[in-house]
Amino acid sequence: MANVYTTVQGDTWDMIAYKNYKDESYMTTLIEANTALREVVIFSAGILLELPDAVTEKSADLPPWRTGDEG
Repeated sequence: MANVYTTVQGDTWDMIAYKNYKDESYMTTLIEANTALREVVIFSAGILLELPDAVTEKSADLPPWRTGDEG
């Protein structure tokens, strides 16, 4: 289930991603979940954003011992 984040004055997509996921790269995930606000660069206070659950993808470039896929 997705959570909700209420913006504070001056929030940006990458700041919100870092605050909630500890990784700025989730910025794209946030934008995709809140397409009506995709044009916003700097948020004003009080805007509700959907925070989808973080999905981590395994990199094909990592060795098995780094991905937990050891057999």
